[in-house]
Amino acid sequence: MKKSIAVKIWRYAIIFVVAFYLLTPLAAMLDFSTKSMSLLSPGRSLDSWRAIATQPDLTLAITRSLITAAIVMTVILFLIVPTAIWVHLKLPILRRPFELLCLLPLAIPAIVIVVGVAPLYRWISIHLTESPITLAGVYSMLILPYTYRSLSAALDAVDIHTLAEAARTLGATIPRVIFGIIMPTIRTGIINGSFIAIALVLGEFTISNILNYKTFQVVISQIGLNNGSIAVAVSLASLIFVLALLLIIPNKKRQGAVLDVDIA
Repeated sequence: MKKSIAVKIWRYAIIFVVAFYLLTPLAAMLDFSTKSMSLLSPGRSLDSWRAIATQPDLTLAITRSLITAAIVMTVILFLIVPTAIWVHLKLPILRRPFELLCLLPLAIPAIVIVVGVAPLYRWISIHLTESPITLAGVYSMLILPYTYRSLSAALDAVDIHTLAEAARTLGATIPRVIFGIIMPTIRTGIINGSFIAIALVLGEFTISNILNYKTFQVVISQIGLNNGSIAVAVSLASLIFVLALLLIIPNKKRQGAVLDVDIA
């Protein structure tokens, strides 16, 4: 009994410390964004929050970033996930090389990646389009380490070989096995990878800034050059928006319905 109470106290203490660590910066942002910068009218004001809607390029940047995040999530769902499943299922000898390949973006500094992809994006800007949505390609590469580790952990926790053999015995095709049986089983890993994709796309600054694309974070940085309170208000609003978005997305029933599609 004493041990049980001690464990509960320890758990609550950890939760409190983590919550304090995460919420203190948000409280400081709220305090700063509502504090009046004028000496003539001290106190609290929501002027910075009201000014969010009047900021140029902000709505367009948010729209572009969300479209980019949707493209990256599509790449995860229809390219990275089936590849990881196929490697675990049929090519286990390639697991280590594939994992090493996916972890490479962690070992390469962002500035080096920019130098490498800059000629490609210069060509795209001249001959195809100047839209920041094209950054979905490099973002899909950047999320590989995190997405693969999430998928790998989910695949290791499930006996996919038995599932695949049972499905094949019942006449399921390979696409049906991957998309209709295994993917719904590892939906938690897929959702975690989607979380990371959204967080990376909406939070990445270095590559888009150096390549001179007006993404969400670049626009926030530009706003901060003129008014720090508005920039902090936009940043806090974006965190709240992303949190709400992440709470809406992982609907297990809806996710299962999307993944459990008969592709046979």
